[in-house]
Amino acid sequence: MIKKLIVSLCLGFLFHTGFSQHIDKEKLDSYFEALEGSDKFYGSVAVVKNGQIVYTKSIGYADIESKTKADKESKYRIGSISKTFTSVLILKAIEEKKINLETTLNSFFPSIKNAEKITISHLLSHRSGIHNFTNDAEYLEWYTQAKTEQEMIELIAKGGSDFEPNSKADYSNANYVLLSYILEKVYKKPYADILQEKIIQVVNLKNTYVGKKINLKNKECNSYSYSTAWEKENETDMTIPMGAGNIVSTPSDLAIFSSALFHHKIISAQTVDAMTTLNERFGYGIFQMPFDDKKSFGHTGGIDGFSSVFGFFASDDIGFSIISNANNYNINTVTLVVLSAIFDKAYEIPNFKSYTLSSEDLDPYLGVYADASFPLKITISKNGNVLMAQATGQGAFSLEASEKNIFKFDQAGIVLEFKPENKTMTLKQGGGVFTLTKE
Repeated sequence: MIKKLIVSLCLGFLFHTGFSQHIDKEKLDSYFEALEGSDKFYGSVAVVKNGQIVYTKSIGYADIESKTKADKESKYRIGSISKTFTSVLILKAIEEKKINLETTLNSFFPSIKNAEKITISHLLSHRSGIHNFTNDAEYLEWYTQAKTEQEMIELIAKGGSDFEPNSKADYSNANYVLLSYILEKVYKKPYADILQEKIIQVVNLKNTYVGKKINLKNKECNSYSYSTAWEKENETDMTIPMGAGNIVSTPSDLAIFSSALFHHKIISAQTVDAMTTLNERFGYGIFQMPFDDKKSFGHTGGIDGFSSVFGFFASDDIGFSIISNANNYNINTVTLVVLSAIFDKAYEIPNFKSYTLSSEDLDPYLGVYADASFPLKITISKNGNVLMAQATGQGAFSLEASEKNIFKFDQAGIVLEFKPENKTMTLKQGGGVFTLTKE
């Protein structure tokens, strides 16, 4: 699991209004090579314009142990981007009059609390109130074990309801697990076959399918997290997330999918309009990612050590996708650079300079830092000559020294600046600046 303090996958940066007729591919290649050379980011990226792939780049390893390099055919788990596919399948079933937006959950799963009140529309837009089982600490005890539909329904039913249906919106993976099972019941086919028939064959996606156990021989990638070195992540058993997170794909396929979706090759223009109508920031399996006076629609994803994002700018006929299987950086920052290259906005190639400290050098920073205006306490410890940070109720993560008294955690865009003489630590993230004092 990615450790974080206050990190959001909502993208909110600016760009110039015109599409660069010619992406400076050499400069963008250099940017990704800088990330790769400093063990910041392994993965792939693709950009589509007018339905054609105009840029791809792959860096790092699909499998670190065997030193298997990633390439444009490398396949990644896309996590919650799967929800966009599931939403499209549900909306296709509605177009085919197999169900409708007002169909209630008790038609399929009456054991779920409030099933008689929860509609397909509520599930699609995260307004059901159904508890999100992946939020539970116990989830990490069983997420690698296969589950049957009956077992998943029992788990979801046991989690109960967090709020009255349609009273508000709150993200829950359970909604899309249930939508996957509903698809299987109305089509009388496995989810994987429905995906193949209704999307993959229609759009000619060559490297997209429902995942099983990771198969390196099929050019699938393992995933990794970084502490003081890359560590292989365990695999979520794909019977658990179903259409909430069980799809394997490539950035090129995702970019092509986004273009086909917004060119109405899968579902109608009227249905796409309904899909992208927001209710408390959520559409149907999609949300808006604004950039200055423009907007893209897409989704983010994270599963095990994989992280991903895709979006489409209908006004410019541009789609993009980025997927990582080993990320020691902030994918928002990577996305900013890719979009800057697309829209001819200035960006810099980072220089990841290192600043070496001994274990003893870290001692002045150790302690617990807090402030009345900040909701968490931050414990600073060390592991050998590596400084560690841990927020209240969260896992510890390693910090990288960039210069004297300054440390970074690039995955969440966090900078910590210490003033040992004053016993203070300033935390900077996403424009926020908080000064905490050692207790």
